[in-house]
Amino acid sequence: MSEKINVTFSNGRVTGYDKGVSLVAVSRDAAHRYTTPVVAAKVNNAIRDLQSVLDQDSVVDFLDLRTDEGMKVYQRSLTFVMIAAAQELFPGGEVTVEHSLSKGLYCELHHGREVTPEDIARLDRQMRQIIMEDRQIIRQTLPRAEAIELFKAAGQKEKVSLLEQIDREMVSIYYCGEVYDYFYGTMTPSTAYLKVFELKYYPPGIILRLPEKENPDLLPKFTENPKLFKVFQEGAQWGNILKCGYVPNLNEYSKTDEIKNIVRVAEALHEKKVAQIADFVSSHRNEVRVILVAGPSSSGKTTFAQRLNIQLRVNGVWPVPVSLDDYFVDRCHTPLDEHGDYDFEAIEAIDLDLFNAHLARILAGEEVELPTFNFKTGEREYRGHRIKVDKGQPLIIEGIHGLNERLTTSVPRHCKIKIYVSALTQLSIDNHNRIPTTDTRLIRRIVRDSQFRSHDALMTLKMWPSVRRGEERNIFPFQEEADLMFNSALIYELAVLKKYAEPLLGKVTQANPEYSEARRLLNFLEYFRPVEDDEIPNNSILREFIGKSCFDKN
Repeated sequence: MSEKINVTFSNGRVTGYDKGVSLVAVSRDAAHRYTTPVVAAKVNNAIRDLQSVLDQDSVVDFLDLRTDEGMKVYQRSLTFVMIAAAQELFPGGEVTVEHSLSKGLYCELHHGREVTPEDIARLDRQMRQIIMEDRQIIRQTLPRAEAIELFKAAGQKEKVSLLEQIDREMVSIYYCGEVYDYFYGTMTPSTAYLKVFELKYYPPGIILRLPEKENPDLLPKFTENPKLFKVFQEGAQWGNILKCGYVPNLNEYSKTDEIKNIVRVAEALHEKKVAQIADFVSSHRNEVRVILVAGPSSSGKTTFAQRLNIQLRVNGVWPVPVSLDDYFVDRCHTPLDEHGDYDFEAIEAIDLDLFNAHLARILAGEEVELPTFNFKTGEREYRGHRIKVDKGQPLIIEGIHGLNERLTTSVPRHCKIKIYVSALTQLSIDNHNRIPTTDTRLIRRIVRDSQFRSHDALMTLKMWPSVRRGEERNIFPFQEEADLMFNSALIYELAVLKKYAEPLLGKVTQANPEYSEARRLLNFLEYFRPVEDDEIPNNSILREFIGKSCFDKN
């Protein structure tokens, strides 16, 4: 008689199964509770693919397409299908996965000539054929040395470099038909799960359009992001200047003193860009009265605004900062989110009437007493902080709502310059495994929250979904409203953040639902060789997160 194990589902139901049962088989019993396909599972709060088997009593929470984790599995698996289709159609060619764009992934097809719309149409048809065949996506665990030889034979030097550097005895390789690849993360069991997508020709590359977890059965409306695309392209140029497009390149530099030059040049690229932005603002000094700096959490807005202030002074422009945080409504009037919690990131959390009244008076040349928000009492106070500016002194206002016209209705549009700041990572793990910009910002925030806010990694991970919802509502819809964009990512930063973040993430225990996310980030940071922070200048964006910034008020 087969040995039995108990599986406890997220709804509390306990069911007995034969030991060694696959998660695919268990998922079929639970499928009726989900409105979209189940693509992976959390087993005792650790993410597992559905090919995995259960050999002991386990708590299982299945992940469908309405979860963040499930949608990541869907995106990764669909990317693999695109790579497989390209290899089958264009032998000797390759697809590179570059970055996110327009709610999809911007990729490039390299096959010895310019990409045409017909190439994309053929690739689309081949992907749909693979999906219709319901090909199995098979995971094989191989000794690392064997996997290295496999990729050497295929001429995939980026994979070889990556696998040679990681400290693991065994690695997982995924197969789709005859095509195999190494991926950072789990896959669906087969291609039949991957029905909703579109390939869009976007010269010089392709956008792989994807559904969103809020409506996984449909593709969202396509929205052009030309300004954001231009900044991503600029980031790629920075990577070329540094000769550092992939993590293995950075790791090689970190073994020698050359890493010091990587740090210096990366910082110089930032300084040059800030100076160019300051030159643009200064050239419009006669009409510009307000400079608005906006961006998502942990994008480095505060340090950017300070550095811009200095570069403007170099040009003879002396701006005056105004803190948006001091215009929060009293806590009792703060709007609530869908969970009944205070929504501090809603624009209604700002006293827009008072803020605009003060702006109008300041820009008219009046002296105005500014409020100070007391975060302990949750109330606005007046402590005698007065400002008066000359006509040639613009205000610098930093905050998440800076791109939204509702924030500054009292100021004519031609009198404002809006600057969007975000950490748009130039580095990828390899040619098929990109680094999401949200991962860089999350790791920055985990480190900063520990350093300066007495929050452990668990608290930051708990808050992060709410932060992300606020960004999707209040920041990303307005990013193309920016007049200028600044990429705050530093190509070396994750190698520095590693030593700060790993001990914090290691304290998240398996008893917490956030354990799977902590493990994912720890596995991700394993790819990086650590880099010390001795050479990082004290005005670096990175200092905002690791400390010892010259702009630190403490």
